[in-house]
Amino acid sequence: MPTAILTGQPVPGSSIEGDLRSLGFDVRTAADAADAETLLASVPGDQRVALVDSRFVGHPHALRLGLTDPRYPLAAIPGALTAQGEGRQALTRAMARENSASGGAAVVVGSLADRVVGALDADGVAVHRPVLGTLVAAVPADPQARNEARQAVSAVDDEAVRLRSAVKAGDGFFTTYFISPYSRHIARWCARRGLTPNQVTTASLITALIAAGCAATGTRVGFVAAGVLLIASFVLDCADGQLARYSLQYSTLGAWLDATFDRAKEYAFYAGLALGAARGGDDVWALALGAMVVQTCRHVVDFAYHEANRDADAASASESGAGGGAPVLADRLDSVAWTVWARRIIVLPIGERWAMIAVLTAVATPRITFYALLAGSAFAAVYTTAGRVLRSLRRRTPLTEREARSLAALADSGPLAELLSRVVRVRAPHLAPLAALAGAATVLAVAWSLGTSWWVVPAAGVYVLCSAVAVSRPLTGPLDWLVVPVFRAAEYGTVLVLAAEADVNGALPAAFGLVAAVAYHHYDTVYRNWGDTGAPPPAWLVRAAGGQEGRTLLVTVLAALLTAAQFTVALTALAVAVALLVLTESIRFWVAAHLGGAPAVHDEGEPA
Repeated sequence: MPTAILTGQPVPGSSIEGDLRSLGFDVRTAADAADAETLLASVPGDQRVALVDSRFVGHPHALRLGLTDPRYPLAAIPGALTAQGEGRQALTRAMARENSASGGAAVVVGSLADRVVGALDADGVAVHRPVLGTLVAAVPADPQARNEARQAVSAVDDEAVRLRSAVKAGDGFFTTYFISPYSRHIARWCARRGLTPNQVTTASLITALIAAGCAATGTRVGFVAAGVLLIASFVLDCADGQLARYSLQYSTLGAWLDATFDRAKEYAFYAGLALGAARGGDDVWALALGAMVVQTCRHVVDFAYHEANRDADAASASESGAGGGAPVLADRLDSVAWTVWARRIIVLPIGERWAMIAVLTAVATPRITFYALLAGSAFAAVYTTAGRVLRSLRRRTPLTEREARSLAALADSGPLAELLSRVVRVRAPHLAPLAALAGAATVLAVAWSLGTSWWVVPAAGVYVLCSAVAVSRPLTGPLDWLVVPVFRAAEYGTVLVLAAEADVNGALPAAFGLVAAVAYHHYDTVYRNWGDTGAPPPAWLVRAAGGQEGRTLLVTVLAALLTAAQFTVALTALAVAVALLVLTESIRFWVAAHLGGAPAVHDEGEPA
């Protein structure tokens, strides 16, 4: 149980003790600064501790935001400070130094909590200060100020603010106006019954899988039920994040589950639609796989661009500058309200995308659903990629070492590229995107035109060589982040084209499974980079999985060497092997991180 140390006796009529206990704190009272230091030392180092001025007046939710958010080692609001994990040592040092400097003066007069926060700031220690908005958090100095603070507290509905702030800022149009107005009440209902965000996330996954099963029946009733259940799954998907914000139940494991299940739900529904279409005599597996490829590459563009602009100074440099251009135009458009919503809609975020899929599933055919999805996703991909390229061209500084390392991890280069990059190391800077694009174009063009012939193998060899050239230097150029989505498009696209060219039952579903397994590995690599202490997948896993260039070469060799039926079996076996390998390591990593007390994070959903 976390401990709250009140510095002095509460003012008569104060609710501070009850508010702290309602937040789960064991409340102890310190008579003076030395007593507070003693009480702090008695709290086990692995537990959260808070230092609260006994004169505090404010909303309970202000205390909740300031004292219970698990994402920050140190956090403070006026009159209150909390520490957990690595923040405990910094708090202990600051309090000892402050008490020594004050000579043990009375804490009620000296406002120990605020003075310790000042000492932490002087030491350059990061202290999170939540945005309170209309919420009140104050330490009145006299009775008149106390009465004014209490009146200010009474004037603002604490629960209404809490419920409103549970909704993610910057959501899409559909989510903002058609889901959040009631999903936040579902989140509050769940909180009051002790449900956790992870339980709601799991319920969302189960609902989506049932929806996929309904779509797989191939009947109109099944398609209608699938559309309704997909929307229900999305409502729960919104509610789990809102529950996390409402109750501040953030965790690394929860963020991973939420992000991973989003992809699993959508791609499982694609498979369900394809199975349903097959029952009606229409083979749309190529469209289903194409939709997964386009959607994954869209996300990779966002992820790679984000990693390339991860550091605050680099992001500032890439987004600013004199003269015109895309960023200035975007700023001008933002001044017109309707353009903000228009741009959020055309990038087809998850809310708009799932709504479109659900409606078309219920009223149209799977083929029409996939055509619309492919068209919308392709347009959104071109739009977002063009904007990011224009912004990157304005960058005047090279990527930092950390940004380059993150891109290298996302590139997923295997032993072949690693070995060849030492031989074909090039001197020309900023060649990486062109080399990757040349290799991708070669293997995709040959696979498209010549199918599963032996010619596709040397084309894949050219791709392997170009991949090595692309990663032979650190990815520090302003457009080097493009290497990552090009690699994804090349690998996934090659599998799609060769499976389609095999022209045998089962080849495309097997290819769908393989791409899904590999895409999971690539998404997991992104999620491992969350926060400042992210860790890429271990080198042994990348090597065992072959790297993106190794898998591409292997698939072309299998396509050329085997019959169409044997190729289908090989793709299935490869999909199972990759899935078992990456899932086992991924689950081990995230469970170990959760049990090891990894810093909590909160995934705000896909950036598109």
